[in-house]
Amino acid sequence: MRGRWSMYHPTSRVLAVLELLQARPSITGPELAERLEMDVRTIRRYIMHLQDVGIPVESNIGRHGGYRLRPGFKLPPLLFTEEEATAIMLGLLGTSWLEIGQSAVAVEGALAKVSRVLPLRARDRLQAISSHLFFFSPQQDGRPDVSLLITLSEAVGQRQRVLLDYRSPRDQNTRRKVEPYGIVGWDGRWYLVGYCCLRQDMRTFRLDRIQRAEPLDEPFEREEEFDCRAYVEKQYATDRSARYRIRVEFRTSLYTLQQRIPSTYGTLTPTANGVMFECQYDHLEGQARYLMSLNLPFVIHEPPELRETFRQLAAQMLQVADAAPPSEVGPE
Repeated sequence: MRGRWSMYHPTSRVLAVLELLQARPSITGPELAERLEMDVRTIRRYIMHLQDVGIPVESNIGRHGGYRLRPGFKLPPLLFTEEEATAIMLGLLGTSWLEIGQSAVAVEGALAKVSRVLPLRARDRLQAISSHLFFFSPQQDGRPDVSLLITLSEAVGQRQRVLLDYRSPRDQNTRRKVEPYGIVGWDGRWYLVGYCCLRQDMRTFRLDRIQRAEPLDEPFEREEEFDCRAYVEKQYATDRSARYRIRVEFRTSLYTLQQRIPSTYGTLTPTANGVMFECQYDHLEGQARYLMSLNLPFVIHEPPELRETFRQLAAQMLQVADAAPPSEVGPE
């Protein structure tokens, strides 16, 4: 048994191949095998199954060969299995947790459409999930707009350079021409990975600092073996020179924290008094607001700067609390 598709009946896997063929104008056997975690020989057998039942799957031999549905062929809408519908609904419900500025109207509309095509029993079960499953995203200000994600993703796919208006960590605005390689989510942030023509080297750009992205009619050649995820992981897992090491001990159970703090945000270690939360972060005010939003008692171990950040936030709150409305201010 290998991969997540090995648990399904062969019919489900054949339908998964068909879904990918419908979604792509052309796709190679190795690509299908990688996406579905199968071997190429199995993919070839499933393609033959589809052809045997009358699905016009065409194959092209050669360097740029692959499989495709005959142009103009349209399939009737496919019904979701309960497992597929659950996966879709969990993904839709989790869009706020992913910190993407997706429209709530679009999410609700998609949820309604998925629910409408399900049998009554499956619909009731998924309704129970959606009614009692809650996602909380603390960094509302750092969300990238979904239109920015689409613009950058299209540029990545078409291998076109983009012109970025970018705000640096020191609040300096620069204009960069970038060859985009991919988009990676890491440690609660979204990053564009690409070759910076200004610095003449690979760089990461935080999406929440991109003020504007303009696709250019300038194609580029990408280094095929470059791994965007490994690049981000190596950079941010080892380069901590500009980041704070945060250690906060919560007075609660490990289970409670695991429900509140995503595993990508840091490590949780049980202690004699509760649970130690450790992470690396470069913006203390944002981290302080996040810790407070959890609404759980905790003690700061390090860094000392985090204590000062809390004092500053407390002063701001007191100032707001003490400020009188204009109608209550007496005459001078």
